[in-house]
Amino acid sequence: MGASLARSFALLALLCLLLPCHGKGKLSTKFYAKSCPGVATIVRSAMAQAVAKEPRMGASIIRLFFHDCFVNGCDASILLDDTATFTGEKNAGANANSVRGYEVIDAIKTQVEAACKGIVSCADIVALASRDAVNLLGGPTWNVQLGRKDSLTASASAANANLPGPGSSAASLVSAFAAKGLSARDMTALSGAHTVGRARCVFFRGRIYGGEPNINATFAAARQRGCPQTGGDGNLAPFDDQTPDAFDNAYYTNLMGQRGLLHSDQELFNGGPADALVRKYSGNAGMFANDFAKAMVKMGGLMPAAGTPTEVRLNCRKVN
Repeated sequence: MGASLARSFALLALLCLLLPCHGKGKLSTKFYAKSCPGVATIVRSAMAQAVAKEPRMGASIIRLFFHDCFVNGCDASILLDDTATFTGEKNAGANANSVRGYEVIDAIKTQVEAACKGIVSCADIVALASRDAVNLLGGPTWNVQLGRKDSLTASASAANANLPGPGSSAASLVSAFAAKGLSARDMTALSGAHTVGRARCVFFRGRIYGGEPNINATFAAARQRGCPQTGGDGNLAPFDDQTPDAFDNAYYTNLMGQRGLLHSDQELFNGGPADALVRKYSGNAGMFANDFAKAMVKMGGLMPAAGTPTEVRLNCRKVN
């Protein structure tokens, strides 16, 4: 009986190597310690080059991680190109002509595959890259929990249903994050990622052209110069016009001065329950950095539903 059981386990292990395995593994900071010990160094080096070339890419990779994790967990589903059998997440409303950095992840994946073939998931690469993006822009660092697997499909409708939009109210933001097991404090801290990056004119036009009372007039006028009332939808403006490429706590100071770029940004400081925390983060950069790091680890723990088929993709854009 013992030999038979051993053979069964061996067969199961072999099948797991050949076929997508189901279920949820436990994440660990040491997941690749033996199988691919150099992965973190590879990702860090590639991200350093990408951010040096274009600082905005750091913000884009952070956003890529968020938009992945909020749709069926951190499973690299956002990286899948559309196929004949599914319409994926890349062209969903919140992602089309907006999410970027796919080529950076592809380049990192190529280097990682050369070092450790078939070992490191695309989802883990995105998690590591987002941590490095924050740190390379001057923000905190943290130990990334690893061991995610990559999904076999993606869903535009799931992305449209799960990703909060730029017109979101404070209540809907709290609700969207709560649905993922993230607290209002996590939401307020994670929103601080908007201390870096840019937004397209189409997403803040309504706010700067008299549509909202809680906006600094000088700030609105400055933004209008780059965002006309008609046309120029793709024109960019920094979320934080004080230090646009530095990961700091200026985002919260801007909110207190009614200089939030998006409606959803300013909602965090608009006479609601988040006001007190915004004040704290504005006055205490260390508290913000600490809370942000903890919230990123928590968000990074979002997993696909139990029983979802997954694998380690060899090409992040398509299933094996």
